[in-house]
Amino acid sequence: MFRMSEYMKQLTEPKPVRKRGGAGMVKPVVIWNLTRRCNLKCRHCYTVSADVDFPGELSQQQAMETLEDLGRFRVPALILSGGEPLDCKYLDPLARRARELVRVLALSTNGTKIHGDAADRIADIGYDYVGISIDGIGATNDWFRGVEGAFDAAVRGVRALKKRGVKVGLRFCLTEGTGHHLPDLLQLCDDEGVDKFYLSHLVYAGRGDKNRGEDAHHKRTRAGLDLLIERAWDGVTGKRAPLDVVTGNNDADAGYFLDWVRRNFSAEQTAHVREHLVTWGGNSSGLGVANIDFLGDVHPDTYWSSYTVGNVKKTPFTELWTGNDPMLATLRTRPRPLEGRCGACSLKDVCGGNTRIRALQLTGNPWAEDPACYLTDSEIGVASAGPRLEVTPFKGKSHDPQHRFFG
Repeated sequence: MFRMSEYMKQLTEPKPVRKRGGAGMVKPVVIWNLTRRCNLKCRHCYTVSADVDFPGELSQQQAMETLEDLGRFRVPALILSGGEPLDCKYLDPLARRARELVRVLALSTNGTKIHGDAADRIADIGYDYVGISIDGIGATNDWFRGVEGAFDAAVRGVRALKKRGVKVGLRFCLTEGTGHHLPDLLQLCDDEGVDKFYLSHLVYAGRGDKNRGEDAHHKRTRAGLDLLIERAWDGVTGKRAPLDVVTGNNDADAGYFLDWVRRNFSAEQTAHVREHLVTWGGNSSGLGVANIDFLGDVHPDTYWSSYTVGNVKKTPFTELWTGNDPMLATLRTRPRPLEGRCGACSLKDVCGGNTRIRALQLTGNPWAEDPACYLTDSEIGVASAGPRLEVTPFKGKSHDPQHRFFG
């Protein structure tokens, strides 16, 4: 996750870099998919959820035991997700206990069920942040999310939470079919007093893999980032209302942002921002991010669903995360054993090699270049890297991430 607005503030209110510890010292933000059940049918869903009960999900007792383990481990943040987390029968008691155990508690939802009593309960629990997913205005969102009326219901959820004083963000997946709505969604943030805007790049997992032909072309991605940079800067400098702009699933965004800093600010300011970005380190799969899915399986992040470190029904999360898993060990190395353009890139200390699952899905090798990197050879300091990986529409079975490529 690239916190664009946060790093922009280093240009207006520079602060010393806070060095973080080594890989063994980092406690992960845990994204917990509480249930696979969901009332929508999103084309980019990485869990392939549906509006049915799925077998094998954690019982309330198992979930509460896992939560206590996370609390003892002192994870810095817990994001409760799904499917649709409001469909989880024990969401409220779990969240209330989590509020006592973790410093930051967030809810990631489609927003369509947030009104009346549900909105009251969310406000009463005291989530630090509620992210509501939305993919365009009106009919575009409804088509992308597979249910008519989803847009209006999500906006109703935004308004219900804002009325109750809850910090709200919109979460938007950039694709060829939705990218033209980005300006309208930023305007919606202003109109509704939304606090945060999260732009997610498409990841080739679940239905997102089958629909990867809709991934935003590099030119559109760059145009989208230009718009986000402009809006974030207006918010930081007071030209418009503050809006916390964040992007995810394409850490090349940090390199693109750094180039904007270089072109518009002094060499000293550029060096200062770069030092902060290097300390952040880019992609944090398996290091600063962890995933627990609805079955209790632990993954390096939410998109590596076929690579399982272990299951919390059998082994506590803490033991799994601090054990000797070979994939986690390789993901935590710096630099990672990257190949192709990523291996030759002069910004790999900034982006960390980007989102590895896309390379894995296209090539079967998680260390190949990320095909969604939209930076040019000159921007990454590569004279000539040869042919680029092409993103083609899904035509068959995806590569299985649970295999031999451990570096």
